[in-house]
Amino acid sequence: MSKITLQSQDVVAETLLIALYARALEAQCPAPLVKDDKAVALVRQIDYDFLRFKLKGHDQATTIMRLREFDRRTQDFLACHPEAVVVHIGCGLDTRFERVDNGRVEWYDLDLPEVIDLRHKLMNETARCRFLGYSVFDRTWLDKVSIHAGRPFLFLAEGVFPYFPEAQVMNLVLLLKTQFPGAELVCDAMTPLMIRLHNLQLIFSKISARLHWSLKHGRDLESWGVGIRLLDEWFYFDRPEPRLGASQLMRYFPPLAKSVGIFHYQLGDAQVRTPG
Repeated sequence: MSKITLQSQDVVAETLLIALYARALEAQCPAPLVKDDKAVALVRQIDYDFLRFKLKGHDQATTIMRLREFDRRTQDFLACHPEAVVVHIGCGLDTRFERVDNGRVEWYDLDLPEVIDLRHKLMNETARCRFLGYSVFDRTWLDKVSIHAGRPFLFLAEGVFPYFPEAQVMNLVLLLKTQFPGAELVCDAMTPLMIRLHNLQLIFSKISARLHWSLKHGRDLESWGVGIRLLDEWFYFDRPEPRLGASQLMRYFPPLAKSVGIFHYQLGDAQVRTPG
């Protein structure tokens, strides 16, 4: 069977294969943190030299820990809002919908047209899980999901925002706040120091993409607009994780202990509709 190739000129698009490969490796571990057998099949169908990523030890563990935490926060949101709308920004070839589906959520997987084209070749849309082939900065996709106005919205941006300049990230967050007041956003971010270190790793892996946006403190995002509130935050070293090995010692060095995290925000207050 001939393999499929990702056809994209966007250097960020290639990074989706890192997360896919990490899930495939994890699925073959004796005690995986997240079990995703479908990732193994997807890797086998794609023509790409995955070994260039050199995912071992700490890098593999943190990639899967981030995935697991995004899954948990999505499940928590759906437990409170069973009929919510979830938009997975920069979905790549992730299978989160299958992992967290509660049977009622309306789900949108959003990514660049060429990524969604690849996704169509490997995966199927369903009545409640639809694919949107747009840049997140192209407002066209907003019209597609705005048909659910009035329902709770959750936006997920895993491994996405750091690849773009702060101005673009800020404009997007403020747009979501305006279009979907009261919506919640879960995203990951790094401090400036970690951005520099991670860029060195990308060079070593011969990946062209580079990181740009950094976040020193989770509450810094609140200054972007009235009503933006940090609900909670999570860091890799909050609790012991044997898979992190010796890198767990980083918890004793504040500049490193909270250098990479996942942040959960509320974007303003939901508009209350009165009977007309």
